[in-house]
Amino acid sequence: MVTLIDTAARPRHPEKASRPDSVVLRKPDWIRVKAPGSPVYKETQQIVRENGLVTVCEEAGCPNIGECWSKKHATMMIMGEICTRACAFCNVRTGLPTALDPNEPGNVATAVQKLGLEHVVITSVDRDDLPDGGAQHFADVILAIRAINPRTTIEILTPDFLRKDGALEIVVAAKPDVFNHNLETVPSKYLKVRPGARYFHSIRLLQRVKELDPTIFTKSGIMVGLGEERNEVLQLMDDLRSADVDFLTIGQYLQPTKKHYPLQRFVTPEEFRSFATVATAKGFLLVSSSPLTRSSHHAGEDFAKLREARMARLGH
Repeated sequence: MVTLIDTAARPRHPEKASRPDSVVLRKPDWIRVKAPGSPVYKETQQIVRENGLVTVCEEAGCPNIGECWSKKHATMMIMGEICTRACAFCNVRTGLPTALDPNEPGNVATAVQKLGLEHVVITSVDRDDLPDGGAQHFADVILAIRAINPRTTIEILTPDFLRKDGALEIVVAAKPDVFNHNLETVPSKYLKVRPGARYFHSIRLLQRVKELDPTIFTKSGIMVGLGEERNEVLQLMDDLRSADVDFLTIGQYLQPTKKHYPLQRFVTPEEFRSFATVATAKGFLLVSSSPLTRSSHHAGEDFAKLREARMARLGH
């Protein structure tokens, strides 16, 4: 007798199913976006589907998907759509991932070519099940993109490779143009918001990238509205600057469902501008701080600004 299992019936976040519901706050006017659906949006969607790709734009429920896909900007999420971590803020599916797809590097490279991307962002789920955390797969994707898109600049948004000795070195050796790893929140919130991660390990990861290859731009981002204090955000800025991080992004946390970590408040546009002013004064080459700021939002334009800011600082 064969028992068929309806995988569609499995909860997206089984670890959150027993949590009590929390109230999802109504969004203020400054954080509303238009529903997607332009012809170019649909063309981008078709390219993603034809190449069997996963995007963080869809999996994480990014509010900027309509704007970005209407410009043929999509952030590829490699190594599957199932994450081994269970962060309380994240809408990416949790569970046991499938085997890596050996064709994925080539498929990503082809999609980059079809989309005509001058700058591409590649992220992934956490793959704690793999001996190297997926580091070699990241490197393979970078090399595949370079092979057929030599003029495309590459930004990666990686996991923390916690307890994966040698993994970071593999990724850095592939020479991405931007290495992004998000802290996500202040250290006092890690136990509940990002329980599988370690704040100072993430700081050290970013610092190590610069030690291995000072030419690579480093980047990190956080969400606000999780109950953090302003002085904690300012201390986090100092921690990132001590690791020589170039680019900081700060955006509003949006609670995906009633089972996710409860949103404490909507941070005002004025507060975001204040964070940007302080971060700039602390020495970041670039700061993006607004309610709708996300790690990959306007990444291509931001990369051009990063290069200009570096040249200006070097006096060129």
